[in-house]
Amino acid sequence: MNPVNYLYLSALLFTIGATGVLIRRNAIVVFMCIELMLNACNLAFVTFSRMHGNLDGQIIAFFTMVVAAAEVVVGLAIIVSLFRTRHSASVDDASLMKL
Repeated sequence: MNPVNYLYLSALLFTIGATGVLIRRNAIVVFMCIELMLNACNLAFVTFSRMHGNLDGQIIAFFTMVVAAAEVVVGLAIIVSLFRTRHSASVDDASLMKL
């Protein structure tokens, strides 16, 4: 398969994720769209790494996955806290968590 096809797929996945972040109001769906955008970036990093014949893009993708795992822990904790206090996972209710 041509590496350019992987870049097209990466751009498509990133566009779907960005659209989901901008349109949706549910915090879990927005969170999943952010993860989709990060995976699209990882695919582009690995594709460019493969095209140039070095491991730099794969190393960056690995560190991006580590940061995404930490984001999952913090993001889900915030979403659970929001759901416990407001009984809703809406992004509009997130501003009500201020003290």
